[in-house]
Amino acid sequence: MKPENPAARPSAARTAAPSGPGQVDDKKLKLTLEAGYPGSAIVLHCQGRIIFRTEAQALATIVTEVLPSAGRMVIDLAGVESIDSSALGELVLTHMWAEAAGYMLRFACPRKAVRHLFEVTNLESLLDVYASVPEAVAAMFREEMHLA
Repeated sequence: MKPENPAARPSAARTAAPSGPGQVDDKKLKLTLEAGYPGSAIVLHCQGRIIFRTEAQALATIVTEVLPSAGRMVIDLAGVESIDSSALGELVLTHMWAEAAGYMLRFACPRKAVRHLFEVTNLESLLDVYASVPEAVAAMFREEMHLA
């Protein structure tokens, strides 16, 4: 029997590993999937820091595992305290992969510091960043209606 993929379940949660051996990091990245938005849009809620390899790769892995079945995903950045350059690169690569594959991937609710980082790196428009999750979901459906 094939084991169930926890990332495919609504409200599945994953946490990236602590930053070093034997360390407990209360700011480690926690990722939670939420289903139930109209038209099968999935929301990936992020809480903590998106840094270096482990956290950035955990986020990208969930997106690449779940997005093909959903077709639409919003990454909710409301709980993200900081993002480093490695994570920015991973977000860009993941977004480019999703776009090339014909999926819709949007970002929502970045805190002021994260939004500023997107602005100074000129990634805000590339990553399709919205002020709220409902706004990002609505934009995806408007875009889909426009393309039809």
